[in-house]
Amino acid sequence: MDVVVVGAGMSGLYALHRLRGAGLTVQVFEAGGDVGGTWYWNRYPGARVDVKSMEYNFSFDPDLEQDWEWTEKYPPQEQLRRYFDHVADRFDLRRDIQLKTRVIEAVYAEPAQRWLVRTDRGDEVTAQYVIMATGCLSAAKLPEVPGLERFTGRWYHTGHWPEEAVDFTGERVGVVGTGSSGVHVIPLIARQAAELTVFQRTPNFVIPANNHPIDPEHQRSVKSNYAQFRQANRESAFGTAFPLATKSALQVSDEERTAYFDQHWYGPDNHPAGLLVGYTDMITSREANDTVARYVRDRIAEIVDDPQVAATLQPVDHPFGTKRPCVGTDYYETYNLPHVNLVDLRKTPITEITPSGIRTSEQEHSLDAIVFATGFDAITGALSRIDIRGRGGLALTEKWAEGPRTYLGIAVAGFPNLFTVTGPGSPSVLSNMAVSIEQHIEWVADVIAALRERGAATFEATIEAEGAWTQHVADVSRMTLYPAADSYYLGANVPGKPRVFLPYAGGVGLYREKCDEVAANGYEGFTIA
Repeated sequence: MDVVVVGAGMSGLYALHRLRGAGLTVQVFEAGGDVGGTWYWNRYPGARVDVKSMEYNFSFDPDLEQDWEWTEKYPPQEQLRRYFDHVADRFDLRRDIQLKTRVIEAVYAEPAQRWLVRTDRGDEVTAQYVIMATGCLSAAKLPEVPGLERFTGRWYHTGHWPEEAVDFTGERVGVVGTGSSGVHVIPLIARQAAELTVFQRTPNFVIPANNHPIDPEHQRSVKSNYAQFRQANRESAFGTAFPLATKSALQVSDEERTAYFDQHWYGPDNHPAGLLVGYTDMITSREANDTVARYVRDRIAEIVDDPQVAATLQPVDHPFGTKRPCVGTDYYETYNLPHVNLVDLRKTPITEITPSGIRTSEQEHSLDAIVFATGFDAITGALSRIDIRGRGGLALTEKWAEGPRTYLGIAVAGFPNLFTVTGPGSPSVLSNMAVSIEQHIEWVADVIAALRERGAATFEATIEAEGAWTQHVADVSRMTLYPAADSYYLGANVPGKPRVFLPYAGGVGLYREKCDEVAANGYEGFTIA
């Protein structure tokens, strides 16, 4: 093949469409039973994206964006899966996608200047280029506690939810984790379970989704102006356009600031990013950030009846936005229900999973089912689970033993013609992923077209460019409050993972400008041979 693409989620589908349209032969391998990536695997009750429907979709085909009708402000998993199914069928992508096939090895053969890709089904394919479209949040992880194999009840991970519906009616259920997946699933499990126990290690800032059906007139308005709408998102900080802030949060009165926060808490068109971009210094000044953190903690205290439970749910150990804020529906209200209990794992950590439930340092909780909403080995996890070897047989995991090093988050020195879509060192999880994915795929497609035009065989980041970019990513992160949180942005949720800030915090628009500049300068920082 010309290209092997690993993964058939949003990035893999677009890579296949774009590169096949350029006349290349492409083979996509996908571990799941269908396309959709994140939205194939995360089938748990309440799963939905935290980006608005009109912004979380493909922009490459005007007819597609006009024809597809979105129904809710934040689309649920079921609709997102239908959308990606539709895209695969509409553009006849399935004929080049091999499902239920996990790539286990990708080795660069230097004499042939090609990659040898092997799968768990025995496939061996060579390709000039390999595109890792493996996703930032696809390597699910369980908590590091012993005893799961002894548990006699049922257990699930939100990132690998079964296809068939799960019924918790009348059961004693434990949910471990209160990140985004936990925030989604907890209120819905509470509707079924006889008793629900939530095990929380770190409280998160949860913003009300205020989800609602999309006004048809609003949808028509956006579609009539989609080109300008998309461009504004591409030039924005987070891939979602907001009016440009002109003042510090500390330059306005308490009343003015509260009115702004109210708009982005109670308003039907609210979004968590709105609380970060309304003032110039929300992610750089702790004093400014404290204004919104206090605001959210006050809302929690208003909603939750029990003051002690409210205090346990109030985040105090990290600034607002330094972990991706969660979007929830009736999340805090759920803790007012008499059959819902909250366990603070900071005070009473889990010591083991027993045959009948979960034991903390204080007591054993008897459970019929356990749901692990414990997240992912983010950004690098899916890549590290594949044996990727570049020049001289160097393993990517060995090169990244002290933390990932990339150029622009998309290429790695010593690994020619390997592209990591939304990889470490790119905006990735700090952005609207739809915008970042399309930008990367289009950039890679342009690279391959340029190489073909030149008759070149290899495209490889230089050690110098990789080192300078990696240092720049770290320097920019230190200008912000992001490193103040023990987040997956830093790999803090995975024991032993190097503590390195993984995404690029300089903003989607500035990052795009840098990538365009590199290309305009003849792919400065890359060796083309």
